[in-house]
Amino acid sequence: MGASGFPVPANAAGLAPTPSMRGGANNYRPGAPIVDRIGGGGFWMTGTVRRAGDGAPLAGQRIQIWAHTTEGHEREQRSHGATLTDANGEFRLEMPQIVPAFGQPHGHLAYDSGDFETVFLRPVMRSAKDTTLSAHFVLQPA
Repeated sequence: MGASGFPVPANAAGLAPTPSMRGGANNYRPGAPIVDRIGGGGFWMTGTVRRAGDGAPLAGQRIQIWAHTTEGHEREQRSHGATLTDANGEFRLEMPQIVPAFGQPHGHLAYDSGDFETVFLRPVMRSAKDTTLSAHFVLQPA
């Protein structure tokens, strides 16, 4: 374990950056506002943000989140919001329950702050009944 409490690989200098996922940028809205919650809540999107190479947690990084939910389609502005990572590089944002779109329950997340290379993720839930989804970013300096 590193000083931050994150597990550090034996060769931390080799921690590779997270590649963008196909379909991750669909319906992306640059500059989505930082919010306390998207809609009425009930579902939690969580994750971590670390630096490529040494795996250090990155505090204060902006993560945008959007999805097709019980309250709106992922195209709609009301289905988008952003949050910041805490001192441990962790983020957590409550939103309405994600529902299947194109046959899969999935979320969209983006790191788009500019200090590091932009990354888009599209994690798929195991079940449409899940009430949480996690995504993890390892960022490469821009």
